[in-house]
Amino acid sequence: MKNIALVGYSGHAYVAYEAFFSQGVTVVGYTEKEEKEHNPYSLKYLGNERELEVVDSLKDYSYFVGVGDNTVRKNISEYLISKLGMPENNIHKTAIVSKSMNCGNGNLFAAGAIINPLVKIGNGVICNTGSIIEHECVIGDYVHVAPGAVLTGNVVIEDGAFIGANSVIKQGVTVGKNAIVGAGAVVINNVADEKVVVGNPAKIK
Repeated sequence: MKNIALVGYSGHAYVAYEAFFSQGVTVVGYTEKEEKEHNPYSLKYLGNERELEVVDSLKDYSYFVGVGDNTVRKNISEYLISKLGMPENNIHKTAIVSKSMNCGNGNLFAAGAIINPLVKIGNGVICNTGSIIEHECVIGDYVHVAPGAVLTGNVVIEDGAFIGANSVIKQGVTVGKNAIVGAGAVVINNVADEKVVVGNPAKIK
């Protein structure tokens, strides 16, 4: 892996930086629309990733899109993939990832995440701090599994869904595209596309 350029530089990018740091990977700089006044890791500002000369300069590095919002992460990723190819995966050294996992690119497995056997994960997915993805789950593209969330076995999370912190998804349940599961929810039934569910047991908001 080459040195990393972070795309985006705020809260989620800080988590991504720490995961790379845990692996001994050097992050050389970041891209944003404007240079950030707050620069906790003293990174070099590389420019706006939407400007062609900046994209051209990123060819010297590997890159990772450190943006928490699923839609924004997807839009940026698809643009940069068309120009630069696929981003790197980012696996914190304390994450436990089964050798039988099958995943795409641009995914973050944050500190303490556990990915168990025969899980399939798409592109641009966030498995955040302490999340648990049990056996044979299938996770689509640009999903965010928030800190402490638990996906029990054979769960399907479709593209763009957000699974809130400390929520639990029952075995065999499907959460539809762009659906939102609220923090702490206990999901025992399928969730349709675009729906928001909260509570225990989870109900449509």
